[in-house]
Amino acid sequence: MTGTIENARILIPLAITFIAPFLIRFNAKDVNKREAVSLVAASLTFLSVASMVPMVLDGYIIKYTLFTIMPGITVTFCADGLGMIFANIATFLWIFASSYNIGYMRSLNEHAQTRYYFCFAVAIFGAVGVAFAANVFTLYLFYEIITVFTYPLVAHHQDADGYSGGRKYLVYLMGTSKIFLLPAMVLTYVLCGTLDMHLGDIVTGMFPAQVVADHPVLVTVTYILYIAGLAKCAIMPFHNWLPSAMVAPTPVSALLHAVAVVKAGVFCVSRIILSGFGVQTMDTLNLGLPTAYAAAFTIVVASFIALTKDDLKARLAYSTVSQLSYIIIGVAMLTPAAVQGGLVHIAHHAFSKITLFFAAGAIYVATHLKKISLMDGLGRRMPWTFGAFALASLSMIGMPPVCGFVSKWYLVNGTLQCGQTILLVALLLSTALNAGYFTPIVYRAFFRKPKEGANIGRFKEAPMTMVVPLFITAVISVFLGIYPQVFMNLVRAFGKF
Repeated sequence: MTGTIENARILIPLAITFIAPFLIRFNAKDVNKREAVSLVAASLTFLSVASMVPMVLDGYIIKYTLFTIMPGITVTFCADGLGMIFANIATFLWIFASSYNIGYMRSLNEHAQTRYYFCFAVAIFGAVGVAFAANVFTLYLFYEIITVFTYPLVAHHQDADGYSGGRKYLVYLMGTSKIFLLPAMVLTYVLCGTLDMHLGDIVTGMFPAQVVADHPVLVTVTYILYIAGLAKCAIMPFHNWLPSAMVAPTPVSALLHAVAVVKAGVFCVSRIILSGFGVQTMDTLNLGLPTAYAAAFTIVVASFIALTKDDLKARLAYSTVSQLSYIIIGVAMLTPAAVQGGLVHIAHHAFSKITLFFAAGAIYVATHLKKISLMDGLGRRMPWTFGAFALASLSMIGMPPVCGFVSKWYLVNGTLQCGQTILLVALLLSTALNAGYFTPIVYRAFFRKPKEGANIGRFKEAPMTMVVPLFITAVISVFLGIYPQVFMNLVRAFGKF
């Protein structure tokens, strides 16, 4: 690491995402201006985040303390390699989501659009805050902002299913954060005297060696509380909120699964493991492999469940549960290759999964179909949408040259580095299961004849404001497979691999 720089420029993306929701509300009666605010704010936020990448790649950590609450507890932001991965994908994909939102909301003439855009923007504000959190307190603060302001998005339709899904969403996410995450913070402060994470060094962590030696059980309990409290990562058994949240509009599902919510979960778990506890403490207390085994269980079981789902969004939801644990299993193995594979999958999964959900939304807008069994022959009527879906599916399966292959390559090598045959088998089995639940969708769309009386000739592509973003994100998935160094360089700047 070259050094830490105190620089208020890290507040710029936070300021933009803080102001944007109020501008959206101010322009509630002017649809065009309201939508323009989302697009402009997303673009400016991404540019402000991207402008810090060269400094981070040079080895600097950009840091700024906004205010101090009490000794060891501050609202402090930092930009390092890991934070920049999450911040860049959240703000960059917000641009595409804004365009997609316009086509989706207008095509279906959805109600409460101002509230929708307002909460969507606040969720991105929360995601940026989580990405740049320099300590556990700041991370917790923005983690909860995401939860509170995505609830209206999950319950957007305001019907029985919407309220039921929204309640489960709040109970799981706020319940676990209050019951587990808050006590974990208290124990951390008691043991360490601070909530500041150890930035720039993934080996040492924030828990002093003497504390680990004197209180191994207490430190272990603290770790378990953190993992249980970060239910946004959807590791089993804290996953059921995610499929239930599929009652939300499809752009919200894309936000939940690819951009803000679940990515905040796996990002926080990665941050806590690597910058909080550190490789040294994880090894000393043997915390890594049990976590990796729990992730492997989630990967395999969620993949089997996905095979049984005929509803497209439900299948994608369980795919997300499975794919998120690729990140956790990589970080928890603690080997260089595995950690790199897990962290780069934060970005690679985001581009592929948002493409899949965008495609699901486009299919619904164009045809009002949700069941996979009714999509025979649709690929001939919607070739751009299903072509993009096919590319993103290859990424989920782990086929070259799409970016998911890179992640799995590093993860498989990681299992060999730590000699974990069981984890290797889990990864290979999940790849076969991924093929099992994605390939039939593409096959049905392009190679099966439409069912008699289906009359698919009346269908055509969704509006271009939806199709163009989903096709671009699919192409980017291929680009990242060919040039993985785009995000891998940030991973290596973070971990000094």
